[in-house]
Amino acid sequence: MSTPLARKSNADPDDRPVSPPGDTGAASQPELFDVPAAVVCVHCGESYCAGQCILETTQSGIVHIVPWERSKLPLFTRLWSTARLTTVDAEPFFAGLPDGGIATAFRFALVAELCALLSHVAIAIPAALVMAPRWVKHVALDPVSRSFALRLLVFGLPLFALVLVTAHAAHGYALDVGAGRQGAKRQRTRALRFGLYAAGWDLVVGPFGFVVLLVKEGIENAMNVMGMLRGLPTRASKAFAAQHYRLPNDQLKKALRTSYWGAGWATVVAAGLFFAALLAIVLV
Repeated sequence: MSTPLARKSNADPDDRPVSPPGDTGAASQPELFDVPAAVVCVHCGESYCAGQCILETTQSGIVHIVPWERSKLPLFTRLWSTARLTTVDAEPFFAGLPDGGIATAFRFALVAELCALLSHVAIAIPAALVMAPRWVKHVALDPVSRSFALRLLVFGLPLFALVLVTAHAAHGYALDVGAGRQGAKRQRTRALRFGLYAAGWDLVVGPFGFVVLLVKEGIENAMNVMGMLRGLPTRASKAFAAQHYRLPNDQLKKALRTSYWGAGWATVVAAGLFFAALLAIVLV
């Protein structure tokens, strides 16, 4: 049996008590004094949160991961995976669309529209070579015509892409306005993200999307996806509004009508500005 060790009142450093050999008490186990790591929510960093911060992003608690927002993935994978989700899985994707940054969604919309427009140009040039070879030769050899065509491509395509992006963003914002008029809680940021990510439709429906579908999934699946495009904007808008605004069917229809009017007017205004800017560029 170990004899208790006494400490002197004016203890010398060499007179500190030493645990006898074989003593397995707390003094020989410093790990017993370590402070345990705090358990916190991975999303908000709060110790009291058990994931409610994510569950609150939608009424159902289900959110979709947006591939475009996963920066570690290759650019093409992020772009195509997101565009395909907005088209093939439009209803569940937009119903579970999380809130987040507008800038990221805007970049997606702009890249998607530019790729879609460039794919149309890539189809139009060979078609023009076959149908009007003399005209193509004239444009290629004549300095004035060539300069005009180059300015049209360099400045016209990005401007037109901005028009399309504006129309998509206006659609989402107008849907939020319409839902607010029907008594729903406004969600401006999420609605703008809905409109901007909806630009993925234009990428999939164009030549770019058809070629990628053909190569990756075969002719049958490519044709099936093209068949899904009918009524896609309405179906996606209904799924988004029904999930995030929780409006009765009658009020939901009114909110959708507001979104169509808003998108239409925004497109007209943006198109007018586009043609004015394009005319100024061409005449310089």
